Amino acid sequence: MMQKRSKFEQGLLTVLTVMVVIFFMVPVFWLITTSFKFGREAFSIPPKWLFFDFTLRNYEDVLATSKIGLYLTNSLIVSLGATVLSLVLGVPAGYAIARSGSRALNMSAYFFLLLLMVPPVAMLIPFYLIMRDLHLLGSYASLIILDTVFDAAFVVWMMRSYFANVPREIEEAALVDGASRFVAFWRVALPLSIPGIVASALYVIIFSWNDFLFALMLTSPETKTIPLGILSSFSAVEINWGKMAVMCIFAIVPALFISLFLNRYFIQGVTMGATKG
Repeated sequence: MMQKRSKFEQGLLTVLTVMVVIFFMVPVFWLITTSFKFGREAFSIPPKWLFFDFTLRNYEDVLATSKIGLYLTNSLIVSLGATVLSLVLGVPAGYAIARSGSRALNMSAYFFLLLLMVPPVAMLIPFYLIMRDLHLLGSYASLIILDTVFDAAFVVWMMRSYFANVPREIEEAALVDGASRFVAFWRVALPLSIPGIVASALYVIIFSWNDFLFALMLTSPETKTIPLGILSSFSAVEINWGKMAVMCIFAIVPALFISLFLNRYFIQGVTMGATKG
């Protein structure tokens, strides 16, 4: 039987929770307030957290002079492309490993885990040279393919663990009824694994959306993503903190809405996918 917490423990837990929330929300609060400040007030001493000269000029400048629409569109194309490709490759591979009776094939899952541990910069240089030789530098394809290398490895590892938790008896019943292995996968295992697929997709979207290093090396001025758009706030003359804050907000909001919308599936998928390794 679970022991009931004392009032002191409950109060301490509440205080610690509030402190953690404040710790993580302060940077977001700084971004929001700075986006409505004039440049001179961004780093005023003492800092002006609530009472300052309010302005929408930063938003007007970003919408009028920056390529925020292009950056967001490029990020969306890359994120969706990497997500679709990673799921198409990773989900069937994870199912094949989970259902295989081969010890060697089951051990291959650790290859994908090892791939996730490889420093991204170690893959970047050889991949850059390959894309150069294939004349794909500056295209969406180069960034989508490299993101997929890491994202698909995660999807394979996640879905292998998830499919291992799906009861085999349900698929075996479908096989007894005359279904092929593919039909059993498509009609039975896949629908039961939607939370794991959504959790994997959300990870891929966030990783691709926030990617800076790969985008810095592989994109052109016409295919720059939103992280590189934020970098445009820096110049040799000054750092426009207000404009940078606005760009950051535009980068955060889409990912935040996607995360909130898929949060229930993400938690369920990660929890079940982590029960077997």
